[in-house]
Amino acid sequence: MFALIDCNNFYCSCERVFQPALEGKPLIVLSNNDGCVIARSNEAKAIGVLMGDVYFKHKDRFRQQGILIRSSNYTLYGDMSHRVMSILSTFAPQAEIYSIDECFLDLSGFAPHGLVDYAHDICRTVKQWTGIPVSVGIGQTKTLAKLANRIAKRNKLARGVYCIDTAAQLEGALQNTAITDIWGIGRRLGKRLNAQGIQTAAGFARLQDGWIRKNMGVTGLRTALELRGTICLSLDTQQQDKQSICVSRSFGKSIDDYDALHDIVSTFATMAAAKLRKGKMVAGGLSVFIRTNAFQQNQPQYSNAQTMGMIPATNSTQEIHKAAQQILKNIYRAGHHYKKAGILLLDLCRAEARPDMLFHTENPRNSKLIESCDVINQKFGVGSIQYGQLKRPRGWYAPQKYRSPHYTTSWADIPLASAQDNFFQPDNRRQHTGNRQDDRRDEGDADTKG
Repeated sequence: MFALIDCNNFYCSCERVFQPALEGKPLIVLSNNDGCVIARSNEAKAIGVLMGDVYFKHKDRFRQQGILIRSSNYTLYGDMSHRVMSILSTFAPQAEIYSIDECFLDLSGFAPHGLVDYAHDICRTVKQWTGIPVSVGIGQTKTLAKLANRIAKRNKLARGVYCIDTAAQLEGALQNTAITDIWGIGRRLGKRLNAQGIQTAAGFARLQDGWIRKNMGVTGLRTALELRGTICLSLDTQQQDKQSICVSRSFGKSIDDYDALHDIVSTFATMAAAKLRKGKMVAGGLSVFIRTNAFQQNQPQYSNAQTMGMIPATNSTQEIHKAAQQILKNIYRAGHHYKKAGILLLDLCRAEARPDMLFHTENPRNSKLIESCDVINQKFGVGSIQYGQLKRPRGWYAPQKYRSPHYTTSWADIPLASAQDNFFQPDNRRQHTGNRQDDRRDEGDADTKG
């Protein structure tokens, strides 16, 4: 048997842990640049807020409906996710962290009659130790565990736990699940199946294997077999190496100055190189892109990107800087107002697997310098030490007007707990008003911990 543990409305739940006043109220979390809705509480869903709703288009409606708003705080979410996953890993010999808020557990060998009680124990422990509510779905396969989790979230009688362990429960679950809600099907493929008269998971599971393989390939056949109770997907317990690293931002205001764009790309190069070294990897290629604001049709539009190989593969900030600035010179065009830029590191491999170059040797002094800079930036915040050409202030950073403090990763933001009054109270020096501007240190915290 497999269990899927999914944190309920994870980003919103993280905000509520340290701001209990948000409990029971409609709450949404916005994307990096406060652009669109990326998370909703149940209360916000109930009054019609949709994922992807553009904030500036719906701002007045949100205010009228009394919806509370938070900017995304990935530093907080990442740290809370690590805490939750650490707890879940103690409940089974094998665990697969599927996403920031989902984890599969292998419950093979556990007594079947005690799985529901065990799942409730998981829910209680995670809630007690982190404040995050979770739902648990249990099934013979990962696909059925995913389906059971969906039922656990939507059926109030389940109290956050649902186990598909009988033929009757399996048939009922399949009959009541739309084809588009099956893990691995999706809307586009679901519409094709709807056109064939297949509306539910039960109808899909009854299809002939030959038809499924012909029309949906091996992946579709695996999904059907999993729905019937045949294990095709095992736990992926080994974390896969990244294939690429991207650092990009939409700017708080348009940029029409080359020097400012130069600083932005240099900052991204520094951040990308630091991520490479943190993962003990090197990059063999680099791509840089810039683009104007597609929503400003009254202004000239321009978008371009270019890719360059790096031989030998490297994680040196200096080398990545040089390559990025060369590309920027090639693609920059004056007379445009740029709204977004980014860097993509390609052809990644483990540093120890990098091919040796006959006529190239690493300068040990450069390696020591980079290592020292990483240690300083990790201790005092990103940007504490940087390349000399980065002298202009970061006025281009996209706004995050409603971002909560870094409660768990910044000493300045740790809330005060009063044993007498039994509630959390943020430090008066850093009261969160919902409209706090990010200072330089906060940017550093976000880059370091996120």
